[in-house]
Amino acid sequence: MSRSEDLLRRIRLGEDSELELQHVLLAGSKVTGPTRNDFADELAAFANGRGGTLLLGVDDRTKEILGIPLDHLDAVEGWIREICNDSVKPALHATILKLELPSSTGELVPVIRVDIARSLFVHKSPGGYYHRVGSSKREMAPGLLKRIFQERSQTRVIRFDESPVGGTSPEDLDTELAHRFVRDPSEATETALRKLRIVADDEDGNARVTVTGVLLCTREPQKWMPHAQIQAVSYAGERQDVNYQNDARDLAGPLDAQVLEALHFVRRNSRIEATKTTGRTEHPQFSERALFEALVNAVAHRDYSMAGARIRLHMFADRIELCVPGGLANTLTPDSMHLRQYSRNELIVSLLARCPVKGSETVGRTHLMDRRGDGVPIILKESTELSGRRPEYTLVDASELRLVIWASSLLLVS
Repeated sequence: MSRSEDLLRRIRLGEDSELELQHVLLAGSKVTGPTRNDFADELAAFANGRGGTLLLGVDDRTKEILGIPLDHLDAVEGWIREICNDSVKPALHATILKLELPSSTGELVPVIRVDIARSLFVHKSPGGYYHRVGSSKREMAPGLLKRIFQERSQTRVIRFDESPVGGTSPEDLDTELAHRFVRDPSEATETALRKLRIVADDEDGNARVTVTGVLLCTREPQKWMPHAQIQAVSYAGERQDVNYQNDARDLAGPLDAQVLEALHFVRRNSRIEATKTTGRTEHPQFSERALFEALVNAVAHRDYSMAGARIRLHMFADRIELCVPGGLANTLTPDSMHLRQYSRNELIVSLLARCPVKGSETVGRTHLMDRRGDGVPIILKESTELSGRRPEYTLVDASELRLVIWASSLLLVS
């Protein structure tokens, strides 16, 4: 049975716990039905449960395939994406497909299929917290909501970076990126990727890419984890002011690419002072080696379960502020970080240690991560020698670690 035949069969049978049918009403190119809030509640209900499919362009009562006007298809798709990003918290990933199905007259008409996978997170929509019960959505009772939060937070606490990501499959992996972590590239089979925990089964036995696999072995991790990126901003002065931004970028892609792009961002927006005694001596604004270690630590140790929170890299005339989502574990404190080690994401750290660095001569490493735990000491030593001021680690609201690296004292005086 083809996918279209299977979908037609499901339409004939009607809505159930995994299928919702929606007739689309338009006023010009504007969607007037279903309402934005109601549609957001439907999406969240599927994500909070076991996932499901919303089919737009089908009457839920008569099961008649009415379709969506072809010239408004893109507008409806954009409306769906806006709701996924803006009306559901945290934002959720949806697979949106345009396809044609036969109407009652036999004519092929356009419809939109929206597939929602079971989420790693608990999503809130305008009406509250919903889940799917049979063919309808229901607001979750306090007891059930508490249990689901506990279940999914336990998944996050216990090796969140090894969790299967809904809506993915091994086919989403980029072969070149995955080969970096397989000792013998000729054996980069699914079995080898399972041993590396890049691929794992979900609770229904379906092969999925894990959080680590998405972050390091796909070209666009943000397709499934939109918060897994670095927000980089350069300011002209010493305070955060949108009117004095020199440069701003959202740095995406695999984690190692994010690190190198962030390093390039700092280079592009840094000043170099040159002095002459017996020869020309250049004085950088920031230690590139220290910045590299700080950025690697940021992508390796941030809390990826905090949906909606991004790493922030803000450059000022006198300092860099690097803000990393996630508190410190156990009894680790900002003052003891240079003495002790802790890895929130053991799998990510182990694979970053295998990930080669391009242009390694400027950062002092051949691979992104060193398991010896000397990253923080390097940051402290290199930055203090350059600026005369010790970098500052502080914990903000127990949910974000902020690192301040001060600029070269020579450049500040000049």
